[in-house]
Amino acid sequence: MKLSLIPRHHLLNSASRLPRPARALVAARAYRRAINTSANANKRLNSSLAVELGSSAHHEASDAILHGKQATRSPAPEPGTSLHRRSPLLSPLTNDIAVAVSSPLQQYYKLVESGTLRADDHQTRIIQRLQRLHDDLTHYDPPLVPTPSSSSSIFSRLFSSSEAQTISPDKVPRGLYLYGDVGTGKTMLMDLFYNTLHPRIKRKRRVHFHAFMIDVHQRVHEAKLKLGSKGGDPIEPVARDLANEASVLCFDEFQVTDIADAMILRQLFERLMNYGVVCVMTSNRHPDELYRNGIQRSSFVPCIDLIKTRCEVTDLDSGTDYRRLPRTLSHVYYHPLDDTTRLEFTKLFRAFTHSDPDDPLVHNRTLTTWGRAIPVPQSTSKVAKWKFEELCGRALSAADYLEITKNFGTIFVEDVPKMGLSQKDMARRFITFIDACYENQIKLFVSSEVPITKVFADDPNAKNSGISDEMRSAMDDLGLSPDVVGASSIFSGEEEIFAFARCCSRLVQMGSKEWAESHKP
Repeated sequence: MKLSLIPRHHLLNSASRLPRPARALVAARAYRRAINTSANANKRLNSSLAVELGSSAHHEASDAILHGKQATRSPAPEPGTSLHRRSPLLSPLTNDIAVAVSSPLQQYYKLVESGTLRADDHQTRIIQRLQRLHDDLTHYDPPLVPTPSSSSSIFSRLFSSSEAQTISPDKVPRGLYLYGDVGTGKTMLMDLFYNTLHPRIKRKRRVHFHAFMIDVHQRVHEAKLKLGSKGGDPIEPVARDLANEASVLCFDEFQVTDIADAMILRQLFERLMNYGVVCVMTSNRHPDELYRNGIQRSSFVPCIDLIKTRCEVTDLDSGTDYRRLPRTLSHVYYHPLDDTTRLEFTKLFRAFTHSDPDDPLVHNRTLTTWGRAIPVPQSTSKVAKWKFEELCGRALSAADYLEITKNFGTIFVEDVPKMGLSQKDMARRFITFIDACYENQIKLFVSSEVPITKVFADDPNAKNSGISDEMRSAMDDLGLSPDVVGASSIFSGEEEIFAFARCCSRLVQMGSKEWAESHKP
């Protein structure tokens, strides 16, 4: 079978229609610097490459993004109703391995023996650390955190103090913080660890960090509403609920880049760890590099110290760079927007949507998220199609695009125009949409006015159309050729420029033969 060779990375960006706390969070996080990787499926891989195995697909449909629970595939709802689709399914190979083996080392050796991975001393040492934590967690089951009494008596307040609920650090297994550049296998290691946790560990959660923070801000908002005018600490009930839901908390792509997250995390992590929650995190940065140059960073330093104290910090970088390996493109992008392209695109969509009489094409289906309706012009239970204007010309947020990509495994987007400064908002939404597709491993088909990687590019004959130093650096980091992407004056600032380059890189990866063969609807 084919395995996905592309690790998941950052996806949540700006949003405009979330509740205020989440809106501020997502808007502040617009276009994070998240480096991609690429891989060649025809070559024997070093095991440090981020091979996407079973849980490379998200473990949940609606709750995998915000709550990390499992869901089942739902039949297509009637027109006009909300659809809740499964997230991409776990790979059969991973399911088989997860049943057959019971530890990270056993699963790793099985993958090496099968030829999926090549033995690597550096990563073997990392797996041994995962094994250590796996063994420590086998009999670890911290008690639930009780809800404090609502009584106002002195006696009740004395005996419901939070101090009585904390667990001594020496009784809690030390977590792991795995950091390294792209292509070092962070996601593969996280999935390998999570999938081999002992079955008796029921309270566990694996979640992309950006999605986790969306959830946290939503919970904090709800806690503030419950506290009302009397006020109080909204972090405490959020930490208590999170600890009761998961004693093992796995974060993929941990990073802190805005003050809203930084201030909440300092309090939240301290409470979670005091309640006995064991954290396993992957990141591109060493803890000391988190929130570097951020506003009021000194207030976040205690959180960094806590992570270094309660987690074993491990560098995954083995010195191998997989970003520049070549890829063979599959035919999923079509241009220009002429009659021939439109006819071919329509025929392709019909081939995907008319093969199953039990799953007919539905017009004007409706998805619902955050209390808002998202119209779906044409769709089956697995496949959907939008015009670019319908998808990015409206004020949709990152949460909306997440909902779309959770419900459909194959998405068609037609009539993508070449964008300039006057379409900057649409360009930003398109980048957010591509990030959501990449995170949920969507099979994407696009028709566009120009080659898809050049929809943001300036006219090469225009004055001042050269590539800036910042953009050239971002492209170099991602292994992109200026001939493929071109220069763009739409975006300014390091984060926006990198988001533009990252989006182009992801479009190239999502158009590869390996991606097309590894990601089924």
